Amino acid sequence: MEILFPGRHHVLTRFQARYLREQRADTIIWAVTSANHQNTKRNPVPFDRREAAIERFSIAEGLRSLVIPVFDTAHTERFAEVTLKTMEASMGRAPEPETCLVACSTPEVAAMYAELGFRILPVEAAEPDPQPARPWDVLLMLAADDGDWRDLAHPATLDVFDRYGLDALVRSVVNDPVVGDEGGLTTTRDYRTYAEAFEESAARKWTAVREHVRAGRIVDIGCGAGAVLALADAEPALRESDLIGVEVARHLYEECVHRKAQGGFRNPNVYFYQRNVLGGAVLPPRSVDTTLTFALTHEIWSYGTGLPSVRAFAEAIFEHTVPGGVWINSDVCGPDDPGRTVRLTLRTDDGANPLSPRKDLEELPRDRVSAYVSGLSTRARLDQFAVDFRFPLPYTPVDDATVELPLGAAMDYLTRKDYADNWLSEAHEQFCGLSYADWVALLTDVGFEVAPASHAWRNDWIVDNRLAPVARLDDLDWPVTHVLLVARRPVNT
Repeated sequence: MEILFPGRHHVLTRFQARYLREQRADTIIWAVTSANHQNTKRNPVPFDRREAAIERFSIAEGLRSLVIPVFDTAHTERFAEVTLKTMEASMGRAPEPETCLVACSTPEVAAMYAELGFRILPVEAAEPDPQPARPWDVLLMLAADDGDWRDLAHPATLDVFDRYGLDALVRSVVNDPVVGDEGGLTTTRDYRTYAEAFEESAARKWTAVREHVRAGRIVDIGCGAGAVLALADAEPALRESDLIGVEVARHLYEECVHRKAQGGFRNPNVYFYQRNVLGGAVLPPRSVDTTLTFALTHEIWSYGTGLPSVRAFAEAIFEHTVPGGVWINSDVCGPDDPGRTVRLTLRTDDGANPLSPRKDLEELPRDRVSAYVSGLSTRARLDQFAVDFRFPLPYTPVDDATVELPLGAAMDYLTRKDYADNWLSEAHEQFCGLSYADWVALLTDVGFEVAPASHAWRNDWIVDNRLAPVARLDDLDWPVTHVLLVARRPVNT
C-alpha cells in the first residue's frame, strides 16, 4: 500500500514521522505543491531545500519515498486531479484509490481526493484535543521567534534549516511588511504588460546611463525581467564585469532566470537574486562598483514608509558601494514647489461623467476596472483617482472642469491618469513624493557626492501627447516629471 502525502512541506514534524511509521506503507509519495514558488509569504522555502529535508527524513525514519514537484496553480476545484496528472507525467503512472491512501489534514483538499475514491488518513486531524501542531503552525512559530518550534520540527528539517540558514530566510519573508503572499509589492499589477513596458524602454534607459557606469560589479536593483542587464551584457567594455540583478516580484524574477537559462546572456558572471531591498542589506559592504535603479525609488517611497524608507535604501546603497563607486538612479520626480496651489482645468467631453466615483473597484477583475476607467472623462478620472489613490489628494472644485489643488497632487494624477490597465496598481504609488532639491539634500546627507550630470527633466512626449490635449495648468508651464541622479561615494570614505 502507498500513501500519497500532498502539501507544501516547508517543515516536517516529529509527529509526522511517528504517524507515517505507524501506517507501515510500502512507499510515501510526497507531492510537494507550489514547488515553483520561493521567497513568498505563502512559500518561503525553495523546493530543493524542501526535497533535501524530505530525503533526510525518509532515511532517518526508514521510509521509502518518492518526491514529486507540483507547480502552483490558480484556485481550482480540480486541484486533486491536477496533482494526480502531474504525478503521472513525472512517474509514468498515477496513484490509484485501490492501492493508495491520501494523507491530508486539510478538509477542503481531503474532500477532493475522497470524491475521487481515495481513503483519507487525517494525520494531525486524527488526534484528540489538543491536536498536534501542523507544519505551517510550526513555521509560524519559527517566524515569531518562538524557540519551541525546534522541539516540534523533525531533526531532518532542523539539519537543513541550520545548514542553509533557512530560519533567517523564513523570518525575513514571513514578517516582511511590504511584500505580499505571492512575492510582489502589489496584487493588482499586470506583470505581463509591466515587463513588456520595461523591455520597450530598456534601450532608452541604458543609453541615458551608459557613460556613467563603472566596470566591475554592476547591480541592477529592481531589474524587472533583466532587459537592461542584457544590454550591459552586450557591451565589450563590460565583458569582465559581474552583472547582478535583484528583483522582489516573483513573476519578474522567474523571467530573469528563464532568460538566463535560454542563453540570453553571453557573460557567464550573470546572477539573479529575489530579494526585498527594504528587508535589509542585499550585498556585502564596499562590494559594488555600480548600482542601477530604474523606476524603483518611487515604489520604495510608496510601499514603504515614505522618506524614512528611501533614506534607509540610500544608506544601504552607500554602504555596499566601493569608494569611488556610483549609484545611478532614474525615476519620476515631483515638481520644484509641490505645495503650491494651482488651478487645473480638465476635459469633460472625452468620456462619461458619473454623478459620483465608484468605491468598489478593488473588488472587480482587472479587465472590468480598466474598461470602466477608460470610459471616464479626464475630469471624472480625477474624482475616481482621488478615491483609489493611497495618498492624500485634496482638491476643491471651481466649476465643472476646473479644480484647485497642490501642484504635486496635480502631477501625481496627470502622470497616472492614462494607466487604465494597471489602474489600482498605479493608484498605490506616489510619483511626486520627492523633488530634485529633496533628492540632492538626501543623497548629500547620506554621504554621496551628486555629480554634475544629475538633473531633473521634463518628458515632453508625455506633455505633448498625454497632458496638453486634455489638461491645462493656469498661469504655469508644465513642470519637471523625471530625474537622473549620478551619486558617487567619495574615494576617501
